[in-house]
Amino acid sequence: MLKFNSPLEAFLYWETQTPNAVFLKQPVDGKVVSYSFSKVGEEARKIALALKELQLPEQSHIALLSKNCAHWVMADLAIMMAGYVSIPIYPTLHADSIHQILEHSESKAIIIGKLDNFELQKSGIPNIPKISVSLYGVKESMTWEELLNNQNTLQEIKLPKPDNLHTIIYTSGTTGNPKGVMHTVGNFVESISTLATSFNLSNHSTLFSYLPLAHVAERVFITGGIMLGSQISFSESLETFAKDLESTQPHVFFAVPRIWTKFQEKILENMPQNKLNVLLKIPLLNTIIKNKIKQKLGLKHAKYIASAAAPLSSSLCKWYNRLDITIYQGYGMTEDCCVSHFNLPGFNKIGTVGRKLNHVQIKLSQEGEILIKNNCLMLGYFKAPDITASVFDDDGYFKTGDIGEYDHEGFLTITGRIKDQFKTDKGKYISPGPIELDMSKNTDIEQICVVGTGIPQPIALITLSELGKSKSKADLCSGLINTLEQISPNYEKHEKIEKVVIMKEDWNVDNGLTTPTLKVKRNSIEKILTLLQTMV
Repeated sequence: MLKFNSPLEAFLYWETQTPNAVFLKQPVDGKVVSYSFSKVGEEARKIALALKELQLPEQSHIALLSKNCAHWVMADLAIMMAGYVSIPIYPTLHADSIHQILEHSESKAIIIGKLDNFELQKSGIPNIPKISVSLYGVKESMTWEELLNNQNTLQEIKLPKPDNLHTIIYTSGTTGNPKGVMHTVGNFVESISTLATSFNLSNHSTLFSYLPLAHVAERVFITGGIMLGSQISFSESLETFAKDLESTQPHVFFAVPRIWTKFQEKILENMPQNKLNVLLKIPLLNTIIKNKIKQKLGLKHAKYIASAAAPLSSSLCKWYNRLDITIYQGYGMTEDCCVSHFNLPGFNKIGTVGRKLNHVQIKLSQEGEILIKNNCLMLGYFKAPDITASVFDDDGYFKTGDIGEYDHEGFLTITGRIKDQFKTDKGKYISPGPIELDMSKNTDIEQICVVGTGIPQPIALITLSELGKSKSKADLCSGLINTLEQISPNYEKHEKIEKVVIMKEDWNVDNGLTTPTLKVKRNSIEKILTLLQTMV
């Protein structure tokens, strides 16, 4: 990997060295629009000039509201070229949440790209300059396309210093209002350099972007693509996701646990487990089956396949291993810019999140909380000095809020969240994480949240997977009971699940029960418990 002092410096290098190489590939109406480094540079400069003409102070905050698309990356580059700070916003947020972030972040303008229903979000945007992309059906006072008709482009591009503020990333808010995490240019360079070296990534890799770019992991991933001179492809829609991924065949693929569960469901829909077991035992044919599955999943050329954001069950990892698909689990946070722990080729232990990466220092508190220090920790939370001070110890270590333990080889296992622990009316504390992970081995379960505050025994609230929904009530109940019986010996008497409640409604962003990154909002789910206590 070549050494650059900023993502912008890297882009300018690749623009000069490989101007005609395809940088971004955007499907639109079933056809792929390709953007070369030269074309991206031209469009970004014109948008940057439009931002500069707003006469905003240096380092002003510019919001970016869009699903992943080529214009997200071009807008991000334009904001860098103009010398401003980007404020990415999750494209699934409601108007009130958008307004809250725009007001709190003091955003002076906003770029609006690809969205599912902007009309429902529009009222959340205050009276600030808006640049919208007509290609995606959004037309505001200034459109991207109209600005491109300008013959002028930004001529002078000032490269940022490493300690310049690069972005404010708002956390997804699992336990309350989102907090704005401030990261410098140097933090992103350090993070990308560490991860690219650890994963042995090479220049000109093929990448596929689909997880929200407002999240630090995807942001680091795709910014790393800029620094590596990669080719980045996007999905047109949820309906075309599988086809778009298959046609891309990226060299690196990153997913969250729910994606791996969905992939498994699709495979088993076409090839039931019993049939798959038989085929995998047949020499030669098993290789054909494995290659066909990897081709359909888009993983045929993947050199590194990662999972993070939440625990992935060991049984699911082993299931994929049988298909010659090795999933490396990792652990990182918005605040540490993703540089923490990862399993790596040659150093992979299922059930753990790996060993600490280079230049990472770790210690455990008396309560077992993981404390971390690296070279790319956040500056702090925007406009929240008291909260910032509370999450660092006297030695400058960040308090992750996660509880973990190391084995003798240095592999870390996350055992729970301090804030997730609850106490039953028997006065016993319970960490729900391990129980939820054990129960999730049952493929009938889509989502799970173990609760129990103020009741004698914990209960599990679940939603059903597509497989679970297709089963009869008798088969479904039998399977759930069997799961409870299997995991019961692993837990103390006060930890044993007394009842499983199947929820009628799936948990999603729209009903406020998951974050935009698909994490369950435990506080919101627990409120449901008060409505169910008469049943327990």
